[in-house]
Amino acid sequence: MSLEAWKEVAVYIVGDIVLSPSPGKAMRKWREQFRVTQTDLANVMGVSSSVLSDYESGRRRAPGTRFLRKFVASLIEIDESRGGHTLRSLATLLVGSSKLREAVLDMREFEEPVRSKEFCEKIKADLIVGTGRELILGYTVVDSLKLVVEVPAIEYVRLYGATTQRAAIFTGVTLGRSPIVAVKAMQAGMGGLKPALVVMHGVAKPDKLAVAIAEREGIPLAVCTLRSVEELLEALRSI
Repeated sequence: MSLEAWKEVAVYIVGDIVLSPSPGKAMRKWREQFRVTQTDLANVMGVSSSVLSDYESGRRRAPGTRFLRKFVASLIEIDESRGGHTLRSLATLLVGSSKLREAVLDMREFEEPVRSKEFCEKIKADLIVGTGRELILGYTVVDSLKLVVEVPAIEYVRLYGATTQRAAIFTGVTLGRSPIVAVKAMQAGMGGLKPALVVMHGVAKPDKLAVAIAEREGIPLAVCTLRSVEELLEALRSI
């Protein structure tokens, strides 16, 4: 794996922790995703496991940037010593083309799962297809037109971030059909995997064909009623 890709993954993880409302929980999430114990990580970092435990439990205030860089570098070092499987997986998901990065307006992982009904309530979205009980572990917000027109379908897999169990939110939707087309392309490239929820923003209601496909494919679908993208992003960040 290239040094540039390594750095992008590291920066993403550090940013996720720093911007999290609960940095300790975010640290634990990433440590567990790399399947590293507190003891093993502490040994590589050269700190006591109680220090890590205190940060993860919130008994200590959020760590500084220097500590977080060491935290992430140690996770990556351990993973590379085991073959680098987690690192390569994250690189595939997080390191995309410039066109893809331009299309992505926001991306975030949650420390705790949120049910789709609650998620929709937070962003003023009407659930059209789905039970409302689907668990969401994160979201990705994209500019629908840029994604469909400028980003190769093979890149769509990267929109899932660290998990496919997320809400895929499409802004600038005009006909109410392009998001489902994009998701179908994602499924083709990921062996049938699909997001936990698809949200359309920009239309009053989805195209009938889109609803029919969503029902047939079992893709939960919602329409956000907030007027602007800025309002949508603000509502998402409050979750």
